[in-house]
Amino acid sequence: MTSVEEINRIEELARLRPAWDALLAETDGRSFFHTLPWLEVYWQHFGAGQKLRALVVSADGGPIGILPLVVLAEPTRVGRVRVLTYPLHDWGSFYGPIGPQPEATLAAGLAHVRRTPRDWDVLELRWIDAGGPGTGQAEQAMRAAGFQVCKSVWDRTAMIDLSGSWSDYLAARSSKWRNNLRRTERRLGRQGRVDYLRYRPRGQAHGEDDPRWDLYDLCEELARRTWQGSSATGTTLSHESIRRFLRSEHAAAARAGAVDLNLLLLDEQPLAFAYNYFWDGTVYGLRAGYDAELSREGAGNLLFARAIEDSFRRQDLLYDLGAGYIQSKRHLLTRIAPILRYSHFHSGTPRTLLLRMKRWLQARRLDQEAAAATMA
Repeated sequence: MTSVEEINRIEELARLRPAWDALLAETDGRSFFHTLPWLEVYWQHFGAGQKLRALVVSADGGPIGILPLVVLAEPTRVGRVRVLTYPLHDWGSFYGPIGPQPEATLAAGLAHVRRTPRDWDVLELRWIDAGGPGTGQAEQAMRAAGFQVCKSVWDRTAMIDLSGSWSDYLAARSSKWRNNLRRTERRLGRQGRVDYLRYRPRGQAHGEDDPRWDLYDLCEELARRTWQGSSATGTTLSHESIRRFLRSEHAAAARAGAVDLNLLLLDEQPLAFAYNYFWDGTVYGLRAGYDAELSREGAGNLLFARAIEDSFRRQDLLYDLGAGYIQSKRHLLTRIAPILRYSHFHSGTPRTLLLRMKRWLQARRLDQEAAAATMA
């Protein structure tokens, strides 16, 4: 017999910590974003105005899965709508149920959503990996619960598959990119000693949970000197809108063994940084930047080359460069991964009907483009 417990207060999740950690260890596609510490810090900084709906699915007397959901008000062209979705907010690429039985967790969780009082206008399972099993699970579970489903592309992310060797990867890059990389190394080498530093502690469980604030502060200072640092709407490490949140997450990530901090230095002075999270063989690129005065020297490009080479050496599996700015990542990526969303629109208001029509037209256009590509 399957049962569902809904938890609406973040403090109540603390009692589930052992179960959460055990389920996470058996979750396909798990990441730091799936951890309870990440959610707790996220909620501390952005929970105001949102409603937590964490659904704990149990069978045979114990939890088999957790479906973390939130209700948040989002602005759209037709007005603000209440969206029931995952608590990721575009910080990561992919998300889904926690536990080894995602199908059962989704089915029970969405059935619970169906039979409880509605506090949302749109049910939207976002951040679904188009190449993973979650794409079929999400759609089937929504339909099984009685929801009409509209499939669309939420975003795209640039991926580097770390199979083979660094030599294989390098040989597959364009000759222009390789020549530029060598030119950057020579030019910077004439200016002084170039060092690459990667800090990846294994976490509290291994006695390695030092946040190394000295290194993080160097990344933050570099972010302040990038072109992004002067943007009024940017969200780099130094922006006040997210600065305290990212620092809190950095401390949590250090304890969890999820920090992956990369610096390129010239005579011990920072030139470029890449701040990532690391989990279970996957590097997720959160933020990166370089000293704007040295941008013409290609410091950022050299840093990524060193980090990718080091990932091959460490036998990492995947480097997710993150969504957005795909054009600037085209020389590094090995593939582009679509990020899907599955939406259900409640028919009670005109604005949700307008949104449903817009998504239907988008989905139809995508189907037509896919069919044309197949015939080409």
